Amino acid sequence: MKIGILILSFLTVASGQSPGTFTATDNLTTVGLLPRATLLPNGQVLITGGAGAELYDPSTGKFTATGNTDPWYFHSSTLLADGRVLLAGGVGINSNGAASARAELYDPATGTFTPTGQMTTARIVPKPPTLLKDGKVLFVGGEFIGPPYLADMSAELYDPATGAFTPTGSFLGGGSGGTPTLLPDGRVLVVGAYSNLAALYDPASGTFSPTGRPRWAHDSAILLTNGNVLFTGGLEGEDIHAELYDPVAGIFTPTGNMTTPRVDHSVTLLPDGTVLLAGGQWTNNNGGRAIASAELYDPVTGTFSATGDMIWLSFGHAAPLLPDGTVLIVGASPTELYHPLVLKPAPVLLSLAQSQGAILHAETSRVVSAADPAIAGEALEIYCTGLIDGSQIPPQVWIGGRMAEVLWLGNTPGYAGLNQINVRVPNGVAPGPAVPVRINYIGRPSNQVTIAVQ
Repeated sequence: MKIGILILSFLTVASGQSPGTFTATDNLTTVGLLPRATLLPNGQVLITGGAGAELYDPSTGKFTATGNTDPWYFHSSTLLADGRVLLAGGVGINSNGAASARAELYDPATGTFTPTGQMTTARIVPKPPTLLKDGKVLFVGGEFIGPPYLADMSAELYDPATGAFTPTGSFLGGGSGGTPTLLPDGRVLVVGAYSNLAALYDPASGTFSPTGRPRWAHDSAILLTNGNVLFTGGLEGEDIHAELYDPVAGIFTPTGNMTTPRVDHSVTLLPDGTVLLAGGQWTNNNGGRAIASAELYDPVTGTFSATGDMIWLSFGHAAPLLPDGTVLIVGASPTELYHPLVLKPAPVLLSLAQSQGAILHAETSRVVSAADPAIAGEALEIYCTGLIDGSQIPPQVWIGGRMAEVLWLGNTPGYAGLNQINVRVPNGVAPGPAVPVRINYIGRPSNQVTIAVQ
């Protein structure tokens, strides 16, 4: 890097609360059944599901109502590259359990919900859809008729640029829906809900192909910083099994057992690379019961260890990672926060004068400026702090509300604590002197800077 910039060191901050514990925060007023929680670029959390929509402000610990939307649940909630939130599918409160093809967009700038194109298939979406590297959203499976509920193996894509849903390949697995995970190479691993069938979706071809089979039927999946996928939970009696999927080898292998059998629990990747599993139901042959226990998975040792218990019994809750590194637990029970051993804040994009990003033309190392703007297709160097050292998870880079291709990322030589991301400027960005740039990393948006684009 050939320019002088202010290097912001990335610090870990000790939690003010006892580490490994849960504490109470404000309670929801309208949202209830099976809520969805999406961290917004402004640091607030959009909560939807049940009778309304609310925003949680981590700086005050308070909930406030936002927008007007008809009551629904079992829908999906996905943050798009332009900062809006796509809500789709689900069941209306007064629909007698029938699945819906409804879709809406929430705009944080106005606090309003507006309709967008309808899904090609009405579906209940128990698992989250996937924001692909091109900015489209992949929906896989679901339950589309109810009651009784029948499994649907179809898949479709939502294009934010057109507001339309279009069919894509059909999932090869079984079960109602599936557990999708975006892999570092851009493919999506899908495992049928409570089944032992797995497939890979290739966005380039729009097709699914078989891959290795898991040993047990699992309830949840999450991408680890080493590039493997962790699967936990299941309905096979008192199941404590967990396993890992290796995208390079295409196989599943067992890892350490959970400390407690659980299903319908939350799974959150923490900034230190460990995974928090919280609550859920303890299943057995006679049904299940809600639990309050929580545990941590360490990918280095491949083991689970107990952490503090939740304050309330809870399952089917949402658990987003907040900007300061705490985890918000929001469900039918009163809301609470989990405090990790250390609090690692969200990544920070460096800036020069005012909000102008510390972003360079990759070939010349000149600063991108109004006098020397970026152009579509060229490579840029973006400087930031807060990426996990050695992580295989690439950040999502948003330029002018569009996804940029990540070409390289890592530590900047000679600058301790400074990260560098090389990206390609996407086509279709509206030109201007102050085009917004932001990254999203393990579910947390960074601050926004601007660049000039011609």
